[in-house]
Amino acid sequence: MAKITVLGSGGFGMALALCSYNNGCEVSLWSPFKEEVELLREKRGNEKLLAGITLPDDINITDDISEVEGDTITIIATPSSAVREVAHKLSTCKDIGIVVNVAKGLEKNTLNRLSQVIKEELPSSPIVILSGPSHAEEVARKIPTSLVAASDSLYAAQAVQNILSSNVLRIYTSSDLTGVELGGALKNVIAIAAGICDGLKLGDNTKAALITRGLAEICRLGVCMGAHEATFSGLTGVGDLIVTCMSVHSRNNRFGNKVGSGMDIETALKETGTVEGYYATLMAYELAKKYNIEMPIISKCYDILYKNEDAKTALYDLMSRPGRSEY
Repeated sequence: MAKITVLGSGGFGMALALCSYNNGCEVSLWSPFKEEVELLREKRGNEKLLAGITLPDDINITDDISEVEGDTITIIATPSSAVREVAHKLSTCKDIGIVVNVAKGLEKNTLNRLSQVIKEELPSSPIVILSGPSHAEEVARKIPTSLVAASDSLYAAQAVQNILSSNVLRIYTSSDLTGVELGGALKNVIAIAAGICDGLKLGDNTKAALITRGLAEICRLGVCMGAHEATFSGLTGVGDLIVTCMSVHSRNNRFGNKVGSGMDIETALKETGTVEGYYATLMAYELAKKYNIEMPIISKCYDILYKNEDAKTALYDLMSRPGRSEY
């Protein structure tokens, strides 16, 4: 029996714990917060994050990270800003198995991908990035979902595929860590822009154009950084972009909607909760400058979120750019 610990008790952490349990694994769910652990043990769920979902009594809920020792797979399911801290805590443990990261983002200041961050803290551990179009609310309810397990180690990617796949969760493998991680991080920025479109009461034409040209920007940067172009046509590119831009489950989209409706950034962040795309916008803007890549949509998102540019002004600036070939 595979032993799995999920580090992070947010919605996606709980959903992955359920998936692992339903596949016959021995599962633990870890949180660093004692009060949260006690509440989860008592309630066996979190109505705010996953309404109507109950964690079986056989899922161990703990704040002791040493319980990862002896794991087949250890899953990091925290916000991207906490990945280095959690990976550092893991470095004190022995025999933690394959380390799987499901957070989608980049590290502030270094601009490193999260697999690079984890590798710095856990140099001897096989690392897999599990990504794709996957809202926790649907994964937890066994709504069919497809993901990609990306790794430098084919063995590790296939092990994750074999252990976590089921008749409602299909996992593909990939060797393109760069493409999979950039797709997962940068689609959050475009999802904020899509939400801004909704807040401005724009139409389907606008959003379709935004998603398409946003994907072109992500692909342009990704290829420059060494990713495979085909990755962005797959689940962790166009797939994740569509679901995050279109779904009411997306915090990035909801945040953008508030901003487009005229709410100030600070209030919108406070009302929405963790918005990975807000931080990814700054990092994507810095990457575009670093690699001298033209990314007009992401640049305008930066201007709106960090320079308080009016959203309508930003939109018409984009529409008024000089004409060019599509490709």
